[in-house]
Amino acid sequence: MIDRHLFHLTGAGSIVRRLAVLEVLQAFLIIGQALSLTAVLTKLWQGHAIDWLLLLAFAICFSGRQFLDWLRGGWLENYSSQVSEELRKDLLVKVFNEGQALVQKQGTGSLITMALDGIDEVRNYIKLIYSKVLTMMAVPVLILIAMFILNWQSALILLIMYPLIVLFMIILGYAAQSKADRQFGNFQRLSNNFIDSLRGIDTLKYFGLSKRYSKSIFNLSEDFRKKTMNVLKVAMLSTFALDFFTTLSIAVVAVYLGFGLLKGEITLFPALGILILAPEYFLPIRNFAGDYHATLDGKNAFKRINQLIDAPKEPVQELVLTNWSADSELEIDDLNFAYAQGSKIGPIALKLKGYQKVGIIGMSGSGKSSLINLLGGFLTPASGQIKLQGQSAETMNIPAWHKQMIYIPQHPYVFTSSLRDNIAFYTPDASDEEIMQAIHVMGLDELLAELPEGLDTIIGQGKRALSGGQAQRIALARALLDKKRHIMVLDEPTAHLDIETEIDIKSRMLPLMENKLVLFATHRMHWVKDMDYILVMNQGKLVEQGTYEELAAKGGYFNELMQEMRGGKVD
Repeated sequence: MIDRHLFHLTGAGSIVRRLAVLEVLQAFLIIGQALSLTAVLTKLWQGHAIDWLLLLAFAICFSGRQFLDWLRGGWLENYSSQVSEELRKDLLVKVFNEGQALVQKQGTGSLITMALDGIDEVRNYIKLIYSKVLTMMAVPVLILIAMFILNWQSALILLIMYPLIVLFMIILGYAAQSKADRQFGNFQRLSNNFIDSLRGIDTLKYFGLSKRYSKSIFNLSEDFRKKTMNVLKVAMLSTFALDFFTTLSIAVVAVYLGFGLLKGEITLFPALGILILAPEYFLPIRNFAGDYHATLDGKNAFKRINQLIDAPKEPVQELVLTNWSADSELEIDDLNFAYAQGSKIGPIALKLKGYQKVGIIGMSGSGKSSLINLLGGFLTPASGQIKLQGQSAETMNIPAWHKQMIYIPQHPYVFTSSLRDNIAFYTPDASDEEIMQAIHVMGLDELLAELPEGLDTIIGQGKRALSGGQAQRIALARALLDKKRHIMVLDEPTAHLDIETEIDIKSRMLPLMENKLVLFATHRMHWVKDMDYILVMNQGKLVEQGTYEELAAKGGYFNELMQEMRGGKVD
């Protein structure tokens, strides 16, 4: 229930000490409120006039409780917001530093869920735990002492009932926790599935599979809803059971005190004081149980976020590399990689030299993107030998390699910034004349004309909407401006564009590929004749490689793939 890391957070000791003082003060105010009200009612029962001084004391205690609740709420809101934002920042820094490797392992949906909903659940978790646990530790103890002074027999009954209620809550709590843990995993899988389907909706529509996947998402979400209701049933059962036993305990004490009053063994003041204090005695644990399910969600999110932040970094290879040139070589032998789900890539063996356009082709799921991610250094291979510019390496996650690389994915990221800053991402010192030339070459003149503030117009999420073709053209304009990087890594950059837009962009992309090492993953077969060398992937393996003419003459899987995807023979 309580994650030990919670008390290792920055400022945890200070907030706990301040809250502990508040809880002790609140306990005394509860006792003062109960006793002053008891005294007023007792005097009225005995026929005396209203004691305005005692009534004022009751009002002061009541107002004091409300003030302390407000003060505690403010402290916890500020502290939980501060801590959760620090966690969000640490998580985003981790994602930024680890990049594609972390996304590949955890899933886009899972990371988004943790960065958004997960952080909100952690904020709520911190508020609940610090508030309600400390209340349970302080308030019932002091109230019990006061009740022992009033009537030790009644206090003893309540003391005996308290551990039984806690025991019952623990039993049901374990059942709820196991279900909540499983449900948290289901939520992450649902998030990943939904995000992946959403990102691939254009492709699904193209192949006529969108309705099938919409049914799949519906079935997954419906299954998640049913399992969520099962978790809530257990949570509601535990709340009902707790309310039942606390009410029963108070009723037992009330009956005992009633018989005591009838027999004259107890006076009205202590009996009434016990009855007023008894609900306050059980209130902290009832409040805690009422939010038990929320704390489980928050604990799971807090644990998961810390696991992500503390996850070991991907291995980084430090090599001193020269700028990629016509004489540079990359040689890979017996390279293998395995995902956690079990799918494997490899063995991969290839040798690349100098400036050449390398096409990576295959059916969906054949391993094209995985190979691109391995060559780009976004994934760490399980085994294999890598030799880059004559130097041995265990991974392509090499800072000197990344500094020479331009990466264009299926969905280029458009920053929430000006058009100028987006295009000059790799070259922040580029002049407006150079940016305007890149805009013209990449066919963005029409977009620029539509922008009210020209290059200074803010684009990106929540601002000026862009089509997929416009986003790709901006990514290509970035590459055009950068004259120093001679390695281009493209992961199906035209996969979600219509054929007319793709052909237009293709005519602008090919000149950019001159005098560069280009690694180009695609399932659009019209690109293959423009490639100098082709890698053919099938079921995670590099089954063929060579020039277009060599592969066509060979009559192997390349020809089968071309016929399947183009519906005809290879020329």
